Amino acid sequence: MITKEEIRGHIENGLKCDYIDVSGDDGQHFEAVVVSPEFVGKSMVQQHQLVYKALGHRMGGEIHALSFKTLTPEEWRTLSGA
Repeated sequence: MITKEEIRGHIENGLKCDYIDVSGDDGQHFEAVVVSPEFVGKSMVQQHQLVYKALGHRMGGEIHALSFKTLTPEEWRTLSGA
């Protein structure tokens, strides 16, 4: 069973992240917020493809369900009020 810490590590290893938070404690359903400069200038679909690429074969295998929100650093600053 994969953990939220492992998911976080896989995303961080495959994608430059300014911020990442993964939650979920049932071992099957997870949620994540991923902030990356690599998302700048990309559509939401392209951003999600980058996260899926970072996770590789784990999606649909070890990871049963993952919902996530992707943001550029600027979007994150605006959203967080920083």
